[in-house]
Amino acid sequence: MDEPHLKFERDGHVVVLTMNNPRKRNALTPSMIELMAQAWDEIDGNDDIRVAILTGEGSSYCVGGDLADGWMVRKSSDDDDKPQRERNGSIITDGLLLSRSLAKPLISAVNGACLGGGCEMLQQTDIRIAEEQAVFGLPEAKWGMIAGAGSTVRLKRQIPYTKAMEMILTGEPLTATEAYHFGLVGHVVPQGKSLDKSREIAAVVAANGPLAVRNAKASILASGWLDEEDARKIEQRFVVEVMRSEDAKEGLAAFSGKRAPRFTGS
Repeated sequence: MDEPHLKFERDGHVVVLTMNNPRKRNALTPSMIELMAQAWDEIDGNDDIRVAILTGEGSSYCVGGDLADGWMVRKSSDDDDKPQRERNGSIITDGLLLSRSLAKPLISAVNGACLGGGCEMLQQTDIRIAEEQAVFGLPEAKWGMIAGAGSTVRLKRQIPYTKAMEMILTGEPLTATEAYHFGLVGHVVPQGKSLDKSREIAAVVAANGPLAVRNAKASILASGWLDEEDARKIEQRFVVEVMRSEDAKEGLAAFSGKRAPRFTGS
């Protein structure tokens, strides 16, 4: 029996990560999450990678942790070997993008059920494409648990407060159309087309100045929900770095020369 794992596929400046546990609808396992943590390190550490896409194998995106296995409960209650437990906890929060944000743009290609931890990871992605049959939900409360991998903090900032509360407190899902209506996803496409649309958008982003793209994302995340005056101070730090870069000079030269720019990320 193959261990559930993560597919890592490179195509030029774009990486596609595929959660691969299709028999359990891509339910998360500790080994899969550790591979995800390693993948984020590889993506952020490789200057030639400019965009990442996250999707699921088969007919689901990700239905969250494997409740039948019970590893999440064991992790929460096990007091043995505290240093090892803390190390494992760090890997899990890192892999699930709870304790970090990817520096590069991250696109979700949601090809089916996006529930629990899958929906929580979705909230840390930047551009989101949903297939028309996809559903989105946080059913943890139905099983006596809490959507505690960021949803009680992030979801109310991304969709209307009352709808965020309803999703978390009732555990009832949204359809793809509803998710689009409330702003949880940016596109709804026909079944089987989420990865195609994601690649299309990734190609556009990857062709842009990589330093400009990274700094724009960093500024958006760092300024958060600060008041405008404080947020502008943060923004300017990222703007100055970009405008002094070789990429900015190349972009102006390409515009003047009516040619495609050749960005290097410096």
